[in-house]
Amino acid sequence: MSKFARPLVLTFAILLVAVLLSIGVGSVFIPFKTILNTLWDALRGLQPATLEAEKLRVILFTLRLPRTLLMAFTGAALAGSGAAYQGLFRNPLADPYLIGAASGAGLGAVVSLSSKWPSSVLGFLAVPLTAFIGALLTVFTVYTLAKVGKTLPVTNLILAGVAVSSFATALTSFLMINSSGELRRSLVWLLGGSNLAGWKPLIGQLPYVLIGLAALLAMSYQLNVLQLGDEQAQQLGVNVSRSRTIIILAATLVTAAAVAFTGIIGFVGLVVPHIIRRLWGGDARRLMPLSILGGAAFLLLADILARTLMAPQELPVGIITALAGAPFFLVILRQSRREVW
Repeated sequence: MSKFARPLVLTFAILLVAVLLSIGVGSVFIPFKTILNTLWDALRGLQPATLEAEKLRVILFTLRLPRTLLMAFTGAALAGSGAAYQGLFRNPLADPYLIGAASGAGLGAVVSLSSKWPSSVLGFLAVPLTAFIGALLTVFTVYTLAKVGKTLPVTNLILAGVAVSSFATALTSFLMINSSGELRRSLVWLLGGSNLAGWKPLIGQLPYVLIGLAALLAMSYQLNVLQLGDEQAQQLGVNVSRSRTIIILAATLVTAAAVAFTGIIGFVGLVVPHIIRRLWGGDARRLMPLSILGGAAFLLLADILARTLMAPQELPVGIITALAGAPFFLVILRQSRREVW
């Protein structure tokens, strides 16, 4: 077995266990064997033999499975974009929200909530749609402000991201203060978690996540070369400006799609790529797929804890990832003082 196959099989196995746990754990526990039998019967087109089997199938296909897949793809999107940003900026502290995607999405969502659009105009798509548009517009503004001629300096990009993010966050706070009726709902969304049931959120998110992650995987070689510096990358035949633009656009697309349907979930894109890099090296051709699988598993496990720690009350999953990720962030920050990226 090759050096890449071992970690790939191990990470996929962890993801598979996390998927089965996510489907099985809840107010009604479904054993693994029952899950597999129910899925197999559904694939063969067999009808449930008993009333209990029919209820389990409804729980499985209406509630558990769509939520599990939504959280898995969200974790994959955040970890994949986090790995891309860390490689692009050559900084282990970079995350998917570095250039404003989170603040823009938060502003868009709060605008929708404070305007009461979900109950009047666009139905359940109002919050995800405005969050998605807000994230894209914010990153586009940052990109436009940072660009100098045909070049895109990384320092300008980070500084513009900080400035625009602060402005968007201030607007979000202002709207929340002036819309007391939707304040709790806004806070729950900003803390992250899946409050949407059924297959529609997954169907809405999936095309953007798949396209963006496919683009990031295809840019793995360019990510490796960009870490050598702009001059050496150009000498090796990489179009630095175009490669950087494609990576930013793809990472922004998957980040926006992730936060649009699950809120702002922090630390997944920071912690998972860093762990993968520590265990199996920083080669982006290996780091990207392992981070995608690892991010899906990590967020599923966090979601299980969010559902069970205070059952029947459900915690926002962003609280769980923050409790796990914040200490890890401090460890990385301490180590980065002594290490050269």
